[in-house]
Amino acid sequence: MLNRLYRTSLALGLFSGIALAAADTQKPAPWSQQPVVRPAVPSGVSTSSNPIDAFIAAQLKQKGLKAAGQADKRTLLRRVYFDLIGLPPTPAEQEAFLKDDSPDAYEKVVDRLLASEQHGVRYGRHWLDVERYADIDERMYAQPGIHLWRDWVIRALNSNMPFDQFVRTQLTGYRNERTQMSGIGVRSRMEARPDDMFALGFLARGGVIRDNKDTQELPIVAVETVSTAFMGLTVGCAKCHDHKYDPISNRDFYAMKALFDPLVVQKVLLATPDEIVKSAMSADAAQQKRAAAEAPLQAQLDAVAGPTLARLQEERVQMLPPDVRAAYRKPEKQRTLAEQKSVDDYFVPLRVDPIKVKEALPEDARKQYDEIQKKLTALGGRGGGGGGGGGRRGGGMQAFWTVAVDNGRLKEPSYILSSGEPEQPEKDKPVEPGWPFAPSKIDFRDGRIEAFSDWLTAPENPFFARVAINRLWQWHFGEGLQKATSDFGNFGGVPSDRPLLDWLASEFVAKKFDMKAMHKLMVMSDTYKRASSLEPALMTSNTKIDPADDYLWKFRLERLEAEPIWDSILSSAGSLDLALGGPSFDIVPAAPRRAAAAADANADANAADVAFPAQANRRAAYMLRGFSTSRDVMANFLQSFDVDDGRLPCPLRTRTVTAPQDLFLMNSAQIDKASVQLADRLRKESGGDVGAAVDLGYEIVIGRPPSPGEKDQALTYVRNDPERLKGLAWLLFNLDEFIYVR
Repeated sequence: MLNRLYRTSLALGLFSGIALAAADTQKPAPWSQQPVVRPAVPSGVSTSSNPIDAFIAAQLKQKGLKAAGQADKRTLLRRVYFDLIGLPPTPAEQEAFLKDDSPDAYEKVVDRLLASEQHGVRYGRHWLDVERYADIDERMYAQPGIHLWRDWVIRALNSNMPFDQFVRTQLTGYRNERTQMSGIGVRSRMEARPDDMFALGFLARGGVIRDNKDTQELPIVAVETVSTAFMGLTVGCAKCHDHKYDPISNRDFYAMKALFDPLVVQKVLLATPDEIVKSAMSADAAQQKRAAAEAPLQAQLDAVAGPTLARLQEERVQMLPPDVRAAYRKPEKQRTLAEQKSVDDYFVPLRVDPIKVKEALPEDARKQYDEIQKKLTALGGRGGGGGGGGGRRGGGMQAFWTVAVDNGRLKEPSYILSSGEPEQPEKDKPVEPGWPFAPSKIDFRDGRIEAFSDWLTAPENPFFARVAINRLWQWHFGEGLQKATSDFGNFGGVPSDRPLLDWLASEFVAKKFDMKAMHKLMVMSDTYKRASSLEPALMTSNTKIDPADDYLWKFRLERLEAEPIWDSILSSAGSLDLALGGPSFDIVPAAPRRAAAAADANADANAADVAFPAQANRRAAYMLRGFSTSRDVMANFLQSFDVDDGRLPCPLRTRTVTAPQDLFLMNSAQIDKASVQLADRLRKESGGDVGAAVDLGYEIVIGRPPSPGEKDQALTYVRNDPERLKGLAWLLFNLDEFIYVR
């Protein structure tokens, strides 16, 4: 109860903070900072009982636009399937829907899809784009086990966790109450749900170490990601100077950073004591066995590459300042702290990468080097140019990196950073924890981030519900009512229909942030069910008035993202594994990736801890993604179809049409294999009837039967030869309809 009252008091202070910001600039508060006031639903403009349709109809009437009719049942079914679960409907599901003439036939489909565990996979991918999920990012502490955060997000969405809890848990590890009163009147901190620890991967993902220095990326990334994802504010623009468009100062940015400054990443082993002991003993035995096998090979490598490594190392040492050179030549135990720091500062320029050693070797020695490296790689060793080998750290124990408040850091002051550089704090400009538009007085009794999360997720916060509901609208209709979904500031423009956006935001709050209820409201609307085209005369007339379909007089033609394309290929082939959770898989063969890591001393520090199971028939939401300067992480397929690597929040994916996309669908090994499997499926399920096989192929791949002309052409091509069905399967995968939803 105390926490709920506290959150309410923070919310009431919200408006005074915004009012002060507006007063400081002598301008009225921008629309996004004004309280959400529930507008009246327009009357007399629509026969639909869905309020969304009334708002849209009012806009269409005002603009002189005519709405398209409802899409046919097959088109609508395919649309809502891809929208809600990211998978195509099966022929049996199509047939069942076509035969169901009840008034609630479509609603029953919607309810079933929202209840499906695949819904969380689909929308988890959307939210993880916004929250910058990555399996690999150079020097990221949280890399081992980061998939457990992704799996938590999917489970949370499947369980329909209210959106305010969804955000609050990822910020604090607590869904609701954080303290409790004992029977003797002592208030203490409650123990969080154990599984909610994984939600903190959202913050831990930002913790990195670069060049042995604390870059303070965790708090900086937290500010930038939280502000864009959940506030719709480009606070990051104020990192180096006051925001040029919004009332957000440089001090505001570092006050918000101070909320996260005390956080440190912590490793948690996910095992019982017995499992830890057994794993350690097993790791010791394996390490001894491997070391015995590697020792002679490492000696050979040292003999071949050692002199060259020593020469290159000495050349770099000679370039050091005299005092650093002298400190470097001392044994480490004899260096002073200052000397050790100076040597550590030059660690990167002194390091000689194995590839440089190899390039400097004579040709015959280079061949020996490669042969020895292959043998080391086969043993699982990392190898190196005259350096020691290495192996999997942690003895194979599964770990998860979470975050916790460090009491020492909690006592340290925070400062404005010159040009955003952690090593250049402006000691004369300390900052207290806070955030843009915060109340004048903040009670941090439960913690800094806890106070902020209470303010952020309060029903009265004008940013929170608007930004979230606008993202849901974008994912259903292809574009947000506010087009710049992560910028609700002055530069982001204004919504195409602000009354509708505010009505949806107020409805979201009234439904206690129930995401599935809002999904259903949107996809049940006549606006969502419209056809993607209408008769030519009206099409021409409407296009002249509204060429971009901003007012939704028809359904926008949408190209599928990478993940549904991948999933549809496997689903059509009958080989898709719908299992939930687990480490990300990699479609790059494991051996070349291990060889690349073994030959590169600059490979990711935790690369050996990432599991790359050969499970390429899983949903693409579980496909490895991320970034490394030393090797390719993202599969070419993901890159070709515009998937971001997770270094920055991605509110809306780029939608390109490029040659690599066509080349994948035409020539890739995945398409070739899927074509064989689909042809086999058509032969079996059609009972050898080629005509039935053609009908079935169209229904499986593009969700409709072929037209008479299409069927005639297909039968002419197949020539009653079931062996030619592979070519037909390939052709279906290369139809535009396969990767577009209309």
